[in-house]
Amino acid sequence: MRPERQSPSSQEATSAGEAMDVPARLPDPVPSPILRHSPSSGSTMSRSLRSVAEMPSVTFAADMRSGSTRAESTASSFESFRRAGSRPPGAVARLPTRRSASERAGSQRDLRDEDARFVYINDAARTNAPPAEFPDNSVRTTKYSVLTFIPRNLYEQFHRVAYVYFLILAVLNQVPQLGVFSPVASVLPLAFVLGVTAVKDAYEDWRRHRSDKNENNRTASVLVDGVFQPKRWEEIQVGELVRVVANETLPCDMVLVSTSDPTGVAYVQTINLDGESNLKTRYAKQETMSTPPEALAGLIKCEKPNRNIYGFLATVDLDGRRAVSLGTSNIMLRGCELKNTVWAIGVAVYTGRDTKVMLNNSGAPSKRSRLETHTNRETIVLAVVLTLLCTLVSLLAGIWLNDHIDELGVIPYFRKYDFSDPNEVEKYKWYGTGAQVVFTFMMAVIQFQVVIPIALFISMELVRVGQAYFMVQDKHMFDDKRQARFQCRALNINEDLGQIKYVFSDKTGTLTENCMEFRCASVHGGDFSETDGGEAVGHHAVTEDGVVLRPKTAVKTDPKLMAMLKDGTGAKADAARDFFLTLVTCNTIVPIIVDDDEAADDPAAAAAAVARRLVEYQGESPDEQALVYAAAAYGYTLVERTSGHIIIDVFGTRQSELG
Repeated sequence: MRPERQSPSSQEATSAGEAMDVPARLPDPVPSPILRHSPSSGSTMSRSLRSVAEMPSVTFAADMRSGSTRAESTASSFESFRRAGSRPPGAVARLPTRRSASERAGSQRDLRDEDARFVYINDAARTNAPPAEFPDNSVRTTKYSVLTFIPRNLYEQFHRVAYVYFLILAVLNQVPQLGVFSPVASVLPLAFVLGVTAVKDAYEDWRRHRSDKNENNRTASVLVDGVFQPKRWEEIQVGELVRVVANETLPCDMVLVSTSDPTGVAYVQTINLDGESNLKTRYAKQETMSTPPEALAGLIKCEKPNRNIYGFLATVDLDGRRAVSLGTSNIMLRGCELKNTVWAIGVAVYTGRDTKVMLNNSGAPSKRSRLETHTNRETIVLAVVLTLLCTLVSLLAGIWLNDHIDELGVIPYFRKYDFSDPNEVEKYKWYGTGAQVVFTFMMAVIQFQVVIPIALFISMELVRVGQAYFMVQDKHMFDDKRQARFQCRALNINEDLGQIKYVFSDKTGTLTENCMEFRCASVHGGDFSETDGGEAVGHHAVTEDGVVLRPKTAVKTDPKLMAMLKDGTGAKADAARDFFLTLVTCNTIVPIIVDDDEAADDPAAAAAAVARRLVEYQGESPDEQALVYAAAAYGYTLVERTSGHIIIDVFGTRQSELG
């Protein structure tokens, strides 16, 4: 068969298809504009927000002081980076919402109405109308109430086997046939131990109640009648719009609808949830960003409350628009702190005990030390020994009674008859041989009760209280920065302090505290690891608007690599400059301007006319933080990152390149 010939028209179509094979370049995702602020002083250092169309793509700085050769090589690095990331100005005014992989996977599963919660945006009355009636936003972490304190506390205390033993002894002392001299006195030691422990537990639970009260009485800004007004946390309802400002804690689980960032980006710190101090990125949908909060209306269909803090499945249906899927990156959980964002507005979807942090809270645990566990085992062993000993005594007593059954009427201490009246002989209260054996067993328990000394447990409780007092008063445990003393929250585990037997770690960050350090670099086949004799140049400073900025963390540098970056020429020097240029730009780090505490404490620095500040780099990855701090130590300092540009200071000089 001969191959079919293509017609001219098909050839033209093929040529056109080949010409159109390269797809058009889509706009790049825009990072977040971050307004720099100083939390301690409250002053804000910010740059005016410009529209995305007016913002340059990248703004860099270059050092032009080392000669034309070095300037050309540095300029070529900037030019190559600018060409790679530039786009025509004014091409895109607002980018469409981009979903992450987890959101795309989650949106494939539709929520059934019976498995969903319906939240009407900015309409709390309709959202909480019957049969919904969602819980309020108050939380309770206490273990006891006024009615349940005595029974529940006694139940927990009698988990100690020794207390059960002492209770049995107190009951035996009340038997009249045993002839105990003072039955009431036998109850006092046990009552004293139980009372001391009860007072201690009541004080600990009172502190939890006080903490819950302070938490519930905190205020948040809630939209009421078109105006944001302060409202107590416990009064926040599902469906209300809540506004949070920088460094504030989120009062409930809420879906992010608007932020101070034109692109809808917000940063939160989840250290209170998962222990991670790195910043997490959250996004508001562009469909909700375009509507003012007071005019925002719609329906959020989300999953019912669950304990999964890493998952969220929902859709939002705005009036007259199609439903938009929501995922984990669109929800901010209670307990998180808003960082690096001036303000953020969200819709409360889970409140109070329905929040994920409260669902993961199993309540105040009943902690027991290893010493207490060991004491329980020893008490059980001694109780078994005591039982065997008393059984042996009662068994021998039964044998003796059986052998002298005929003489019990006249034998002292066992006489059945009362001869005090010669005219009438009466019988004593004799219950029989079997009952006498049982009484002998009980009397043996009372006689041998010192095998398990109750005084030991009284001493242990008093020692724990004393230890707690001395730990609280210890000056070496006083935090000068927060002006706070040591707090002993559980008095029954004092003896376990420092008694570490096993260390379980799920990742290296648990042991290293996520503190990464830049040690060495290999550039263009060269090894630059001679940092042992190098100087920690974290004090490398740049000047901006009359303020001296220096990185917060110092990094040791290699003298050879530093000299190459400053005055070096050739391919290796160019590669080194490109290397550090890549480190300082290709990341998600956000520079934050904070106060310099050392400068405030230094009289000479305080008297100087130039203000000094620190540049703190925050981001999701501690690895990126370490790399950016290293780039700053070598002269490549990240000064500012916004949605449209990046400002980098290279050895003190800057150069602006418009996109």
